[in-house]
Amino acid sequence: MHEPMIKSKPAWSPDSWRALEPCHQFAYPDPKALEAASERLASLPPLVTSWEIEALKAQLAEAQEGKRFVLQGGDCAESLDACTPDEVTTRLKILLQMSLVLVQGTKKPVVRMGRFAGQYAKPRSSPTETREVDGKQETHESYFGDLVNGPAFTAEARAPDPDRMLRGYHHAAMTLNFVRSLCEAGFADLHHPEYWDLRFFSNAALSPEKRERFENASRELASALRFMEALGEKSVDDLSRVRFFTGHEGLNLYYESAQTRQVPRRNDYYNLTTHMPWIGERTRALDSAHVEYFRGIANPIGVKVGPKADPVELLDLIDVLNPHGEPGKMVIITRLGAEHVGKVLPRLVRVVSSAHKPVLWVCDPMHANGITTPQGVKTRSFDDILSELEETCDIHASEGHPLGGVHFELTGHDVTECVGGAGGLRAEDLHQNYTSHCDPRLNYEQSLEIAFLLARKLGG
Repeated sequence: MHEPMIKSKPAWSPDSWRALEPCHQFAYPDPKALEAASERLASLPPLVTSWEIEALKAQLAEAQEGKRFVLQGGDCAESLDACTPDEVTTRLKILLQMSLVLVQGTKKPVVRMGRFAGQYAKPRSSPTETREVDGKQETHESYFGDLVNGPAFTAEARAPDPDRMLRGYHHAAMTLNFVRSLCEAGFADLHHPEYWDLRFFSNAALSPEKRERFENASRELASALRFMEALGEKSVDDLSRVRFFTGHEGLNLYYESAQTRQVPRRNDYYNLTTHMPWIGERTRALDSAHVEYFRGIANPIGVKVGPKADPVELLDLIDVLNPHGEPGKMVIITRLGAEHVGKVLPRLVRVVSSAHKPVLWVCDPMHANGITTPQGVKTRSFDDILSELEETCDIHASEGHPLGGVHFELTGHDVTECVGGAGGLRAEDLHQNYTSHCDPRLNYEQSLEIAFLLARKLGG
């Protein structure tokens, strides 16, 4: 039986994390400007509501029981400049299309969650970056996302600016407003796969067997959705008007804590910037400021877990973040890498399940599969992503705890950032449309392809 190896915690408040050493990797140069921005942010209306958060928690609890499947995806780091109708619509559409494929494959309702309306902060492997500029080496702070600083490689752009938190809040509010409007209105072509861009079906690199499987799956999905349409207008409306949730990494605790508050008729504190914030692999230490902050909020909490994770420490972390064993509260997001998943994941699952901890297991096959080309370009291999995903499915099935969800960095545009897939994207093609300021993302075709492959895997 697991005995928690943790000390008793002092009284919690939304700002109690400030007593600990922050692990932000960045520091604001003007404390007065920081406090002014934080106070202004705290005075603004919430971005999400406590009842939306509780609704998500209830759906995640059902996913823990195998009754639902979670799909989360979006940009690695949102850009404030990308808050446009086309960008928001494109991201939402690919996620909803992927979810329909997964519904068809798993025969389960899919919980849809975007990595947007708040994914403006991004941890980096180093707090500084060095480049050669005009023949000289220059070092500036790393780019931590638009919530913190700018991507341009200058001292002025890279200086952390607290007013960016307010800009991030306003852009998140506009994004959420548009997403809610789109979900309420429905997308006219969402439930018609024959209108989707499925050009990768005809790629010469696909084997005849795989092409036939894709085409059969598409026909079956189209047939099922046409049947829904035939049942009447209400059925179509219910299908296209979906509930959509948001999540982002709670990296910048000044931003997160400023929008953390109690609400009428509830005793708990809620982070009202998003429905499900998560703790990154770099910030999940038991004595960290991030864990101190996250242990006091009522939201569902995601925790990213890498290949060096110690199962006993993970149990201690679960005890701190979910001491009462509340269903739907804890989401363990594994990011182990195709090379390590077979060695690491079985023990993690066994130790947590033997301790009877109610957690939802989600696979992030993106973050531990990064590679760099000989030309120094960061990319990811579609084959590695798929390999980790499929092996994760097999391990969970063999352990008796089916995989509960997936977490992707993706975009609905035709970017060229990840190599492989049916489109045959090569390293020498990456320069054609590589637009990410941080990590490479699956493009539209790769995202749909992996949805079809995952649906087939999960559907047996």
